[in-house]
Amino acid sequence: MSLWVQLKNRVSPIHAVRVAPLLLGLALVAPCELVNAQGSGDAAVAQTRDQVKRDRDEFIKTHRWDAVTDGWVLKSGAEAPTGMKTRAQIRAERDEFLRNNRYDAGTDTWVPKKGEARTPSGKGREQVRQETRQFLRTHEWDAGTEAWVAKPSGKK
Repeated sequence: MSLWVQLKNRVSPIHAVRVAPLLLGLALVAPCELVNAQGSGDAAVAQTRDQVKRDRDEFIKTHRWDAVTDGWVLKSGAEAPTGMKTRAQIRAERDEFLRNNRYDAGTDTWVPKKGEARTPSGKGREQVRQETRQFLRTHEWDAGTEAWVAKPSGKK
């Protein structure tokens, strides 16, 4: 048998190297198709096309598009759906949340404020200045911890 026939019938190592990544890739991609496939889901939660159309039609009956506010508003004479909060209620909840919480950039979360919630809008300028002077007498900025700390008391 000639050398040429032996090389022709034999699988070269180059072909084996090309096949291995292909098989590995196929093995990794095959389960992804199962993950991406849409499941049947919970039958009670899934809405039919007719249900969605009915909800849309009901919404259109009670709302209109306002170009000034760039949003949907309730038509005059129409009653708001049950359980829907007014804008004033939503604003009041937002203001209360902001009064009682602060955003901590270090943890990327909202954390409750310590102590009593303050409303500076009800104070006069002189009262705010007085509180600021008192705070500066009792506290100092610590550059190491980047926070205000109480000054050490002069009593021994």
